[in-house]
Amino acid sequence: MNRQPFSPGEYRALVARMTPKSRFLRGYLRAFWVGGAICCLGQALTLWAETLHLGEVTAPMFTTGVLILLGTTLTGIGVYDRIGKYAGAGSAIPVTGFANSVAAPAIEFRREGPVTGVGARLFTLAGPVLAYGIATSVLVGLVYWLGKGGAA
Repeated sequence: MNRQPFSPGEYRALVARMTPKSRFLRGYLRAFWVGGAICCLGQALTLWAETLHLGEVTAPMFTTGVLILLGTTLTGIGVYDRIGKYAGAGSAIPVTGFANSVAAPAIEFRREGPVTGVGARLFTLAGPVLAYGIATSVLVGLVYWLGKGGAA
């Protein structure tokens, strides 16, 4: 049986029938409220750290450390993956998402040993983020420096 290829109209109809319906609004709302909740938690931690007299400079560092600890702990016990499936980018954008992207491959490949497993795979997801983030910051700094007149 030699079937002729689809005509463009038949192909579009097949694609329309087979493509799952997108739920953009629901995804946006979930990302917004979960990301907002993580950021509110971070703000609450910063305010609490300031009441402990950690200072304007140290309080945000304390907050970042606590959020990273929380993100890696939730990744380790398997909760952050469920939050990520529910919230999408709302859980990936805050620093807790970065902690998850570092911890998840390390946990997944720990059976392969501390060097070839954890060490080799630790920055599988976070490596490109770090590389592009550092390169972008250098480029922005250079543009800023040149805009200010360079070494003059």
